[in-house]
Amino acid sequence: MTSAQTTALPDFDLERYLPYRFVVLAARLSSKLARQYKREFGISIPEWRVLLNVGYTEDLSIRDIEQRVSLERSKVSRAATKLEAKGYLAKQIDPRDKRLLKLTLTPEGTELLTKLIPIADKFQAELNQILGEDTDALHLALDRLMEETD
Repeated sequence: MTSAQTTALPDFDLERYLPYRFVVLAARLSSKLARQYKREFGISIPEWRVLLNVGYTEDLSIRDIEQRVSLERSKVSRAATKLEAKGYLAKQIDPRDKRLLKLTLTPEGTELLTKLIPIADKFQAELNQILGEDTDALHLALDRLMEETD
C-alpha cells in the first residue's frame, strides 16, 4: 500500500482478468505478425487490417471497417489513404449515401494480399501448433464471447 492510499483495495486478480489478458495477448500477437509484413512489405498494423477487410468483405466503407476491427475512424481513414497512395486501394463515394467512402482493392492490392496471406496462414499454423487440441475449444469460446458482446 502506498502512503497516499489509506484504505485497502478489494481483492482482484489482474492476471486472470480476461479483458486485460485479451488486450495484452492481442497486442503481442499483432506485433509479432506485424514485424513480418512490415519488414517485407512496409505495411502497418492498421493498413494490414484495412487491406484484409477490404479484400475479404464485400461493399465496405471506412465506417464499416471501423466497426469491424474496433479502430478509430481517423486511424482507418489514414490507413486507407496510405494504401490508396501506395496503389493498393481505390476509394469511391457511395452512390446511395454520399457521406460514405467505399473501398475496393486495386489489382496491386490483390497481388499484395496474395503475398501477405501465406504469412498470416503460417502464423495461424504456428498458433494452432501451440494450442494443439485446444484450438477448436478456443474458437468456440471466442465465438460465444463475440456473439455476447455484439
